[in-house]
Amino acid sequence: MSTASPTAAKQHTGTAHGHHATFTSFAQAGLETEVDFVVVGSGAGGAAAAVVLARAGYRVAIVEAGPWRAPEDYPWTTYGTIRDLFPDWGSLVTQSRALWPIVQASCVGGSTVINSAIVVRTPGDVFTRWEREYGIDGRALEKRVWEHQDRIERELSATVVPPDARGLLNTLAMDAAEKLGWSSHYMVRYAKDCEGAGQCLQGCRKGRKQSTNVNYIPEVLERGGYVLSTAPVKDLLFDGRRVIGVTGRFQDPETRKFGARFTVRARKAVFVAASATQSPILLAKSGIKSRALGTLFRAHPGTGVFGVYDDPVDQNIGATQGWASTAFRQDPGLKLETLAIPPEMVAGRLPGGGAELIRRFREYRHVAMWVAAVRAESVGTVKPSLFGGPVVKYQLDEADMRKLRKGLSMVTRMHFEAGAREVIPGIFGLPYKIGPDEIHLIDEGPTDPRCYVAILSHLFGGCPMSADPRQGVVDERGKVHGYEGLYVADASAIPTTIGVNPQHTIMALASVWAENLVS
Repeated sequence: MSTASPTAAKQHTGTAHGHHATFTSFAQAGLETEVDFVVVGSGAGGAAAAVVLARAGYRVAIVEAGPWRAPEDYPWTTYGTIRDLFPDWGSLVTQSRALWPIVQASCVGGSTVINSAIVVRTPGDVFTRWEREYGIDGRALEKRVWEHQDRIERELSATVVPPDARGLLNTLAMDAAEKLGWSSHYMVRYAKDCEGAGQCLQGCRKGRKQSTNVNYIPEVLERGGYVLSTAPVKDLLFDGRRVIGVTGRFQDPETRKFGARFTVRARKAVFVAASATQSPILLAKSGIKSRALGTLFRAHPGTGVFGVYDDPVDQNIGATQGWASTAFRQDPGLKLETLAIPPEMVAGRLPGGGAELIRRFREYRHVAMWVAAVRAESVGTVKPSLFGGPVVKYQLDEADMRKLRKGLSMVTRMHFEAGAREVIPGIFGLPYKIGPDEIHLIDEGPTDPRCYVAILSHLFGGCPMSADPRQGVVDERGKVHGYEGLYVADASAIPTTIGVNPQHTIMALASVWAENLVS
């Protein structure tokens, strides 16, 4: 197990051309510098925008709130991951009837470090909807997004999960879908020579997963850029209605104490890519005036069921997520997929305690989790709390809860088609286990969100895109309405759910918007 603290962990220190600054580098003296572009956030959007700008010859500074951990020093355990790579120990939850966790990382690479690197092209109907509802030139944007997705797929080694990395978790799901006549596929992921170590959610220690901290961000350094880690931005800097930089204080990732101040000025523009929960907060705290700020927050809430098999499945051997079906993304609005969660999280999903929990956990090697993610139409808000952090108010309405229930019924059917003897539904009010003749209990199950153990991992909105400043924070170029030199380049600008994993869409949109400034 890795026990090294974030400050003691192995850290990138830059190259002959670029520089990495972190809390320990500037514990006493402050940092002031000037570059062409400042990018706040280093996840999918921030890194994609930064590398486009750097390749065009501009000096770029990436400013990241979290630490930069070297892949070989990623934590082995879920506990270590939440401690070292999540903001505030992963404590952000929706403020609604159900307190569902919001899954995000805070580190160099952002959530690309702890997700499954799933590659899905932006469906064409998404652009059509944006044009119809938000006045975006959908056809032109579609062409440019897909062009960048071509490039990103080449650069980040987008490949189908290889046979020797699929594991029983994924092959059983494929077999079940084929028996039911449902279209499905082995996933395409940003991964180079994946060995199926089952460590995607903790960070790929061998660097096979192509998270942005192992490709685009080092490239920005090689091209003369800067990376500031453990450097949460407190405020945007203004000259009238033009944004000219950012400022904040370095923060010790262990004690959370603030240290020396940093100020990074931008000669040309600032890109905010701090995530769907943090970008709206930064803009609000900096005084950005927009009636749409913090609105249209959306997500793909998801949960799953465990199938219990006679023979060992060993779900953590093989790709963490390697199979999916998008056949139902429009009707009824679902994505079905596999998900191998670590042992600690399996234990957390099982009811009971003491001897009872130990007895149930003995079946660990025999369980497989398959999940349903909802293309939800429910809408929430992201607003600053009294202490400055995000308050996310969001819950599924009745129609979306019925979709979620339908998705769990579908993956339950799949388990029994694959040969499971029982299924653990994990729904309050239902039996601990059900058999093949009891699927109707899920179909007739509750629609109260408090009865389900769900998470939010695909987040959208908060700085939504629209041609109308009354409806959106940014226009179709990612530029904040009413301000100069300020752009948003992450999922907070996406005004709707898209029904597929969003990383590929986020990276391509950010690339388009950065390219606009290069041009």
